[in-house]
Amino acid sequence: MGQSLTRVPGNAVRLTVDSPVTALRGVGGQLAARLARLEIRTVGDLLFHLPLRYQDRTRVLPMGALRPGMEALVCGQVQLTQVKYGRRRMLLSRLNDGTGTLTLRFFHFGAAQQQALEKGVWLQCFGEIRKGPATLEMVHPEYRRLAGGVPEPATTLTPVYPATEGVGQHTLRRLVTQALASLLPEPADEHGRGGIAELVPESLLARWSLPSLREALDWIHRPPADTDLRGLEAGTHPMRRRLAWEELLAHHLSLRRLRHQRRCHRAPVLEGDGALVAAFLRALPFEPTGAQRRVLAEIRRDLARPVPMQRLVQGDVGSGKTLVAAGAVLAAVEAGWQAAVMAPTELLAEQHYHNFRSWLAPLGVQVAWLSGRSRGQAREEALQAIAAGRTAVAVGTHALFQDAVTFAALGLVVVDEQHRFGVHQRLALREKGRQGDRRPHQLIMTATPIPRTLMMSAYADLDCSVIDELPPGRQTVDTVIVSGRRRAEVLARVRHVCRAGRQAYWVCPLIEESEQLQCQAATETAAMLAEALPELRVGLVHGRLAPAEKEAVMGDFKSGGIHLLVATTVIEVGVDVPNASLMIIENAERLGLAQLHQLRGRVGRGSEKSVCVLMYHAPLSARGRERLAALRDCNDGFEIARRDLALRGPGEVLGTRQAGLAQLRVADLLRDQDLLPQVNEAARILLQEYPERVPSLIRRWLGDGAKYAGV
Repeated sequence: MGQSLTRVPGNAVRLTVDSPVTALRGVGGQLAARLARLEIRTVGDLLFHLPLRYQDRTRVLPMGALRPGMEALVCGQVQLTQVKYGRRRMLLSRLNDGTGTLTLRFFHFGAAQQQALEKGVWLQCFGEIRKGPATLEMVHPEYRRLAGGVPEPATTLTPVYPATEGVGQHTLRRLVTQALASLLPEPADEHGRGGIAELVPESLLARWSLPSLREALDWIHRPPADTDLRGLEAGTHPMRRRLAWEELLAHHLSLRRLRHQRRCHRAPVLEGDGALVAAFLRALPFEPTGAQRRVLAEIRRDLARPVPMQRLVQGDVGSGKTLVAAGAVLAAVEAGWQAAVMAPTELLAEQHYHNFRSWLAPLGVQVAWLSGRSRGQAREEALQAIAAGRTAVAVGTHALFQDAVTFAALGLVVVDEQHRFGVHQRLALREKGRQGDRRPHQLIMTATPIPRTLMMSAYADLDCSVIDELPPGRQTVDTVIVSGRRRAEVLARVRHVCRAGRQAYWVCPLIEESEQLQCQAATETAAMLAEALPELRVGLVHGRLAPAEKEAVMGDFKSGGIHLLVATTVIEVGVDVPNASLMIIENAERLGLAQLHQLRGRVGRGSEKSVCVLMYHAPLSARGRERLAALRDCNDGFEIARRDLALRGPGEVLGTRQAGLAQLRVADLLRDQDLLPQVNEAARILLQEYPERVPSLIRRWLGDGAKYAGV
């Protein structure tokens, strides 16, 4: 570690970005612990703890010009201060500035405060203006006494920071001001320690007309009075964009570095004679699409190399990703290695298991099933067969990464719907195949197409394949939007479809953050539908059913024994029943577009025209109407993903709210997407010409978070 405190001429102590916050005046152990709740442990953390918004205390407004809802700085003389008793004891102080009158109202006060607000004292106050019984008011404003009644407005806009109990705005402003004044101006050392180091070369700053980092931080913490406040708070001001640019650059560099590090590791060469894969494709009752063959060829080229594959396969609902994954698994098996296939839900994992078993068993390949609910002798036999290498393919949920599961020779890991797994879960499965510096290949699949903007930023460490062709015969699904008040019409439609020999889904989405309540809602809905449609057989499936019960219900639905299947969103991915041609989604306004598109993809798999009914709970907001209309008007998963990004933001689309994934502090992938071409070019130049600066940039913005991104 470098020195965090440095003596400079005059014996003054100057700080560095790595100095602990306790090096600041007035910060003891108790305050340091409170600051840690805000992730502030060093002076650098404090400087990058950016304001949420700003207050304009640079102008004193006349009281006669005040209006309710305004935040204002005023100056006036106390005319009267008194304690008033009612339901609550309160202190009232009336001010006048010659243009009008304002009342200050305090619910928490002491005798000293009452004396400080005595008649004749001049005060400068800041707060929100509210309408009071007699005059306009400020409740618990910030105030101070003025000598001689001369106002002392601020010279810069006043920042409002994210705060916590015991760490108020005054404390944060004082500490930031002290940190900015005390930091060493010298550049950082090779570890990024020192003053506010400018790690971006001057040539790049000049090329894109970017201010220096020191200038940007000074401006953001102490904006001049004439600053474009709206742009600063919205993140579009050049100084804020300067920080967003560097943060995006750091994230991109971390992913590029992970890609490079991956190429330094070894992986088993999974190159067989192609017999198993060829036999599998010949046995299919249909011809794979050109896109499926192209992506499988890309995967097989990766598997034949001695470096770990890290490939993302994305494709729209029904594009045939599972078939491609099966081809990849067989390529590993014919090379003498094992493969693990992990899915986020038991229902999807079971679907994969049945598909893989039906495809691979005729080829003499043994497939095992493991879930969190696997018990008894069957589980032990499966574990022993995997450990001994007798079972070539293991399919399951997160149970695959439990300590009890060991592989004889794990060469390929397939992860479906990666963003639904916690980071450490994915890491644990990969580590099971690690032998020295050799790691298994990874194939990641998603049925949620990722907009190019996010691919450039969030998945820059991955190679990407897109299955951009649907199998022949796939029907587009008509989508209609109806109010829950028209439930009787919807029930009549269900009756008509099922009497005609087809089947339907009725989906009850997550109403509250509780799987138990969700299942309860589905159970009650199933009872209601069974009563309303007594001539139909109604089934129920949700996440809390035992695996055997779920399998029995789904089997009954696939065979046609159940007419109407009531389900939670566990059926979002993986369920394939070609005879189902109608889907009703209750409370559709509560779900994201991508999830709705996934659910809609459960129908339209047969020869009959299919319909998806989005039933909303009235009244529907303008934003909600816009979202549902976007789904009604579009069947292209990539376009829907783009709109979902615009409406919900990248955190929801990517699932980056999981612990461990690096979060953006300043940048916004949607707002700042126009910066990404610059960022990509800057990353290329830095890696080629200034590689010594890259670790410092990553460390500044990501800390330890970078290590998770390659999982």
